[in-house]
Amino acid sequence: MPMYKVRTFHGAGGAVLAEQLPTCMYHLPSLHSQHPPAASAPPQGVRAVPSPRLLVILSRSRLGAELRGNANKEEVDPSLQALEARQELILKRLYELKSAVDGLSKMTQTPDADIDVTNIIKTNDCSLTASGADLDVMLGKDYGALKDVVINANPSLPPLSLLVLHNLLCERYKILSAVHTHSSVKSVPENLLKCFGEQTKKQPRHKYQLGFTLIWKDVPKPQMKFSVQTMCPIEGEGNIARFLFSLLGQKYNAVTSTVIDSWVDTAIFQLRDGSSKEKGAVLRSMNAALGKAAWLVGSELTVADIVAWSVLQQMGSANAAPANVQKWMKSCENLAPFSSILKLLK
Repeated sequence: MPMYKVRTFHGAGGAVLAEQLPTCMYHLPSLHSQHPPAASAPPQGVRAVPSPRLLVILSRSRLGAELRGNANKEEVDPSLQALEARQELILKRLYELKSAVDGLSKMTQTPDADIDVTNIIKTNDCSLTASGADLDVMLGKDYGALKDVVINANPSLPPLSLLVLHNLLCERYKILSAVHTHSSVKSVPENLLKCFGEQTKKQPRHKYQLGFTLIWKDVPKPQMKFSVQTMCPIEGEGNIARFLFSLLGQKYNAVTSTVIDSWVDTAIFQLRDGSSKEKGAVLRSMNAALGKAAWLVGSELTVADIVAWSVLQQMGSANAAPANVQKWMKSCENLAPFSSILKLLK
């Protein structure tokens, strides 16, 4: 069944047939011709409708003209001008201050990025008596900035070995020492606040070779940084003790270094954190080793002796140690770096 018919708009050759177009709207150019004619003006009495984009442009232009006209007609309030001038001056000063701080940050390193200091205690001036390791090689060379070794430690379990190493470093370098209390710690015993001694005359930072900052903070294990802006922290009392002892410039062969590292790990993971059976086995091994030599590794004091002594003091079972171990502990305590730390426990 045929559908309704639609009139033909195209003739032969694709020509458009003339049709009677409505007169209610102005004519539009033909889209089929290669050279479309210019759009004809709308018939008289017919209003052209502009495009939405043109409406937006016209509205913005009209609004801007109205605002400019109002600004010219009405006088600006002097108090508003004064307020704007003051705001610009404050912003300028803030920008200058930011530039100055950025410049100082490139020359000086802060002790701790997240430090919230509530109690800054002491500064100890340690004299230089002997040459040690090359600090520029160990810590990196940084012109215009004092290298700070920053240690976070929990006052509930003070790392005595690190305090002993601080005293040993003071015999080799001129050290700027400081003790801080972090806001995460409610209270710190007075003896730990004075673990670096009484305050002496303070010199400019560039007069020192090394900065040693101890922060009593609520951390699960000691943490250390010497480049607080770029490095990840070194964690664990044994690992920090190894690093600090290396600053003393002591050199060992591969075998001796391995034995020292073994004693350090044994003291931390078995003597302090192990079971009672493991602790007894370590004490027996120490007693046997100290029966052959004055120190745990050979005839010289090493970081193994410092860490093991610290662990025994933390355990509070030094009196129950075997004979050779007790003799060795007395030899340690006869040294000034150990005896001064031992006073903190009394």
